[in-house]
Amino acid sequence: MNYGVRNCIWTALGDITANFTQATLVIFVLGSFFSDNPNFLNIFKWLGVIYLFYLAYDIYRSSPKDINSKIIISKSFFSFFKDGFLVAGTSPKAWLFFPLIFPQFIDFNSNYIIQFFILITTYIVLDFLSLIGYALLAQKLIKWIKANPKTINTISASVLVIIALIIIISQQY
Repeated sequence: MNYGVRNCIWTALGDITANFTQATLVIFVLGSFFSDNPNFLNIFKWLGVIYLFYLAYDIYRSSPKDINSKIIISKSFFSFFKDGFLVAGTSPKAWLFFPLIFPQFIDFNSNYIIQFFILITTYIVLDFLSLIGYALLAQKLIKWIKANPKTINTISASVLVIIALIIIISQQY
C-alpha cells in the first residue's frame, strides 16, 4: 500500500522464485518419500491444519498495523525482490502447502517431471497474478482499508479457517 503496484511486482517475483524452489524440493526430494509413506503426509496435514487455525486466531486477535504512517523508506528493486523471496522462502505455510497439495496432482509412476513443470508453471502464473491483483485491489481500496483496518484481519482469519476446514474435509491419505 505504501510503495505502489510497480514495486509489488518485484516482491511478487521474489515470492514466486522462492515458491518454485520450495516446490522443486518437495516434488524431487520429499514427494516420493510422502508417496511411499502416507502416514507422514497425514501428520503434516494435521500440523498444517493446526498451524492455519493458529494463524487465523493470531491474525484475528492482533492489532491492525498503522497503515496511516507517512514514513516511507526508500528501497531498491532488489530489496523488494529479496523481501518477497525471504518471506515466502522462510514461511512455514509454504513449506506445508507444497507437500500437502502438489503430490496429489502428480502421478509418480509416470513422467512426473513434465507433470511438475505443468503444475508449477500454472501455480506460478496464478500466484503472480493473484499477488498483483491484491496490489491493485489494495490501491483501489486504500481509503476503506485505512478506515477499517480490523476488518482486514477478520477477513484474513476467516479465509485461513475456511482453508483449514477444506483441507480437513478433502485431504484423505
